[in-house]
Amino acid sequence: MREKVNSDVVIEVQRDPRTSKGRFVVSHPGMLQGEEGLHWLDSGRLSQEKTNQGLIEAIYRGEVIGQNTSWLDDVAWEKRDLYWREWMKKKKVVHLLALGDVGGTVLIGLKLLGADCIQEIGICDLDEKVCRRWECEMNQTAFPWDYDRLPPVKVVDTQKLFDCDLFVFCASKGIPPVGAKVEDVRMAQFEANRTIVESFARMARLRNFQGVFAVVSDPVDPLCKAAFLASNEDENGKFDKKGLLPEQIQGYGLGVMNARAAYYAKQEERFADFLTEGRAYGPHGQDLVIANSIENYDDERSVELTKMAVEANLRTRELGFKPYIAPALSSAAISLILTMKGEWHYSSNFLGGVYMGSRNRYTMQGLEIESLPLPQKLYKRLTRAYEGLGAIL
Repeated sequence: MREKVNSDVVIEVQRDPRTSKGRFVVSHPGMLQGEEGLHWLDSGRLSQEKTNQGLIEAIYRGEVIGQNTSWLDDVAWEKRDLYWREWMKKKKVVHLLALGDVGGTVLIGLKLLGADCIQEIGICDLDEKVCRRWECEMNQTAFPWDYDRLPPVKVVDTQKLFDCDLFVFCASKGIPPVGAKVEDVRMAQFEANRTIVESFARMARLRNFQGVFAVVSDPVDPLCKAAFLASNEDENGKFDKKGLLPEQIQGYGLGVMNARAAYYAKQEERFADFLTEGRAYGPHGQDLVIANSIENYDDERSVELTKMAVEANLRTRELGFKPYIAPALSSAAISLILTMKGEWHYSSNFLGGVYMGSRNRYTMQGLEIESLPLPQKLYKRLTRAYEGLGAIL
């Protein structure tokens, strides 16, 4: 145990870097025992035995950091700590890759919502005319007599993509057309998008990127894992820990699933408890887990609301439209703004080698994942989702 000048207590652990984060906020004493995994989401499965009372009190004040010595040495962690605390305090330079339907909508959301946390937004796309169009349109979006209120937008080339604090990956190909008979559109995109995200993860490695690598393209959860592995492998495919820390990568897909559940909860009184007591977990897809309430969990109603949220995109497709607006805004733009502000939001984070969606936030100390006492039936659903995600890669 080491105590730092900023009064935070750093507890060193040694865990397998393939399945463990580098640095994290210890929100429960049990996170310092054994290996990390899905059970971190359930405080009822975490033990505080063999933990002294003083440390327990510091943990619940949010002053304890877990630091994995398998990732970096003390000197490197000190540098990382200084970088991260500065990242949390400043306005961010955000670079966004690909300006299709999703990327363009994300850009609009970030421009309009990011005045107090974004310094500037850089955009990059294979089509130069698309970049020029969005640079022109976005910089002509302004409040009268307050022309510097919104963050400026500029075009950046691929060589400067990682000269930023937050990199947003919106590149995608192979999206099934409206009317296509595809059971899970997101997984149909995986292999095509995997190649793209891996190439940019390797670029982040070469640039020694220290910021946040945000994955918006579908399916976000396995694409996060693909980016993590690709950035940490040498030219021979050996895992060498020289790329992105697992907590540097986040997947932005769960926000819209939560918003869709709220949409239906507002329409039917029997789901109303979700609006004040509910939670969303898991992937942006078939294995989504919606809980109507944590304290008053009802498995039948939760499963029904989950089904409604999962199939909401199909309702939009039945109207003849691609369902990208709500995902681009709820999952990406709004959630990215909350991320940069250090506020609670939904995104996918590394848990025992799997990127799993849950409520979390970045703090000065690092990544904090919410841990609640979960009902057994709910945890069983989470286990299925977690194992399903783990089987993909």
